[in-house]
Amino acid sequence: MPDDAAAARAAEEESAFSHPPVDPDVTAAYGDHSDQVIDFYAPRPGKETADGSAVPAPLVVILHGGAWRARYDRRHVTPFADYLARRGFAVANVEYRRGGDGDGDGGDDGAGGGRVPVAGRWPDTFDDVAAALDALPALVRAALPQADARRTVLTGHSAGGHLALWAAARHLLPADAPWRTDRPAPLRGVVALAPIADFEVAEELGVCDHAARQLLGGPSVFAERRPYADPALLLPTGIATTLVQGRADTEVPQQVAEAYAEAAAKAGEVVGLTLLEDVGHFPLIDPAADACAVVAEEIAQLAW
Repeated sequence: MPDDAAAARAAEEESAFSHPPVDPDVTAAYGDHSDQVIDFYAPRPGKETADGSAVPAPLVVILHGGAWRARYDRRHVTPFADYLARRGFAVANVEYRRGGDGDGDGGDDGAGGGRVPVAGRWPDTFDDVAAALDALPALVRAALPQADARRTVLTGHSAGGHLALWAAARHLLPADAPWRTDRPAPLRGVVALAPIADFEVAEELGVCDHAARQLLGGPSVFAERRPYADPALLLPTGIATTLVQGRADTEVPQQVAEAYAEAAAKAGEVVGLTLLEDVGHFPLIDPAADACAVVAEEIAQLAW
């Protein structure tokens, strides 16, 4: 049975990464670094009114996953972005700085190996996500005039799911956090896909080789930095939130999503949790998988 599970996981991953990348309609920069860019996809086909004028399309903002590590960039979710665009959404696919690219210090990995490039870049990863979302309204107006930014849904997969939840909670960050905002983000909602949503539980399970610990700079600063980075400590957000999680996910097990939902409930907030039977980590962003259609429907319920 373990061999069957491993084979199923491998097949899911192979399918998700088998689609050729889809070039965007427009790319815009939100900073000077080569990773500080957003790809925009126009809705295809766009909806029209009876007189033939275009109906503004809801905007879906994607934060890609990959354990905040450089080998996984936004290109691997471009088929997912195109899939959403073909379902009538305007799409913004955000890139951000990640760890392990040889440009910066990833921190002590806590494994006796000294300072090495690892998952994420503190504080660069958070700087970029905050800057991208702050710049997004102006960039959308210029790049995608057919998008309705008043109907924005933020989504992200895995590590990107963490970033989506974090971005929606910036108004709850400690007062000295440079990313803190004075009011909730103007979002219709968040759909987080197999998110690394609770750092304490993720570390207990060793998710993605302790990527959350590495993201924050190593074990020596993990507890100190968690209040600035862990979505489970930033509740209630007051923003409609749904988690979509495969029950067969071995990359980010469902206990992580459940822990976030439980933390939300204790904070007085109801968070939706959609658990998909016999689904692992990657089908959520695989246009060929039924799970991806579930994700699109969850987004649509918030966006439309």
